[in-house]
Amino acid sequence: MKRRSANLLSAVAIFGALLLLWIAAIRVFGIPWFLLPSPAQVAAAAAQRFPMLLTSLGITAAAAAGGLMASVLIGVLIALVFAQWHWVRRMLYPYTILLQTVPIIGIAPLILMWAGNSTFSVGLIAFIICLSPIIANTTQGLISVDRNLVDLFVMNKASRMQILLKLRLPNALPSLFTGIRISSGLAVIGAITGELFAGSARVGVGGIGYAIQYARSQLETDYLFALVAAATVLGFAFFFAVMFVEWLFLHKWHESARAPEAE
Repeated sequence: MKRRSANLLSAVAIFGALLLLWIAAIRVFGIPWFLLPSPAQVAAAAAQRFPMLLTSLGITAAAAAGGLMASVLIGVLIALVFAQWHWVRRMLYPYTILLQTVPIIGIAPLILMWAGNSTFSVGLIAFIICLSPIIANTTQGLISVDRNLVDLFVMNKASRMQILLKLRLPNALPSLFTGIRISSGLAVIGAITGELFAGSARVGVGGIGYAIQYARSQLETDYLFALVAAATVLGFAFFFAVMFVEWLFLHKWHESARAPEAE
């Protein structure tokens, strides 16, 4: 408990120091508000347009969450196939790397052109950017089982499906959650990237990506900073939600999810 309190106080102290540095830079260098607003101006802009900010946050969160959940489902299924059939993995695994190397900002306009400017299209962009870490980490966890344990299961006449479900899949859970943690932040980035191109059916109303574009065009720099802060909070919320689910699945049996012993 003392360690957690100390970590929390350290984080708050660093955040406060960064705010003071921000304010000092504005005063020392005389930076105008339309280039770098003060924290108070950002907070005032967020409070003034809080309902619209919440609406944008909800739209982006829905698209990012949909893309992340779809990537987990499809990614795990693909990893299961890769783990069961080596020849399929050798043939197709390199192509999954293409999902990581193709710049999402380059294919986002194509996806929106093919699938239309909708939440589904934005979620599809988030899905594409999230899929590769899920496949890579889950596949590695499934195939990294101790050979002695596999032989033990075979000696006890376990079927291939029993080995998969009772040995390989539990062994892959820590790796799976590592991939989901990586993808949780990427999902928000992918959704905002899609919204930057997708636009909105109503002027001034849309996801965070669209709201960023709109605020920039209106030179509302203070609200632009508030949107960036909201996107950061959303990314943290996704990350900590995944960490909580990981703790629920692993804390009773895996070392990575157990509380550290007091030194």
